[in-house]
Amino acid sequence: MPTIPTTSQETFEELVTQRYGDFAPDVLRGFEAFNPTLETIFAHKSTRAFKDEALPEGTVELLAAAAQSASSSSNLQAWSLVAVQDKARKDKAADIAGNQEFIRQAPLFLVFVADLARLKWVSELENSPGEGLDYFEMFLIAALDAALAAQNVAVAAQSLGLGICYVGAARNNPRELAAHLGLPPRTVAVFGLAVGVPQDDLTTTIKPRLPQPGLLHYETYNAQNWETEVRAYNESIGEFYVQQGLPNPSWTQTAAKRVGTKESLGRRWELKQILRERGFELK
Repeated sequence: MPTIPTTSQETFEELVTQRYGDFAPDVLRGFEAFNPTLETIFAHKSTRAFKDEALPEGTVELLAAAAQSASSSSNLQAWSLVAVQDKARKDKAADIAGNQEFIRQAPLFLVFVADLARLKWVSELENSPGEGLDYFEMFLIAALDAALAAQNVAVAAQSLGLGICYVGAARNNPRELAAHLGLPPRTVAVFGLAVGVPQDDLTTTIKPRLPQPGLLHYETYNAQNWETEVRAYNESIGEFYVQQGLPNPSWTQTAAKRVGTKESLGRRWELKQILRERGFELK
């Protein structure tokens, strides 16, 4: 298992600077109530290159416990987790989820599932009609519960010195992934999470985010800062890509392209139809 760094004021301030660059809020630079949890959260970065190294026994169960420690709407716990470790099964999952090599490298691929099947069974057990399960609200609850659980897993894994990378491409071919994982009706994979020990020679650094005034609103929503803050962010993210040796389009160009057409969503524009096929009525 990798060594976990010791928290210090200097480390925390450096993480804040990496996250925001010149636009780091002054109040954060001098924030004295830092702790290892905040350091883990602020140090987040995606890992896409893993060592060929097995995780210690009990890691899956520990991460699942972290997931179950997240908040859950009405304690419905409307999600499930499929831990894929078998190499052949993981390789096939990687093929389905965007043919991404880092999924094959990672010793663990966690698939988070929006799951109303268990609540359907509970309804039948209690002789309840379960009518509420047919409404969009319940799919939203299941997807949100899965996301909250996954973020707990991400923080827990990174606190152990492990690397993680979310895999939204689990939604590229949801029919195929459901069949591969044996998912029953009223369930669907919403995303995956690759987990493993990062390679030693990684050069990736913390990716900057939008300056806070671009999205932090006090009391009421205010879009007046978009022009200034987004233009500033275009510059900082461009510098980041140059440092990483990557193409450096602006954030606005990238974001606009990503939502420009339905085809830019990959096959995910079919998701509503697929959800209904899988038993989500979405009334």
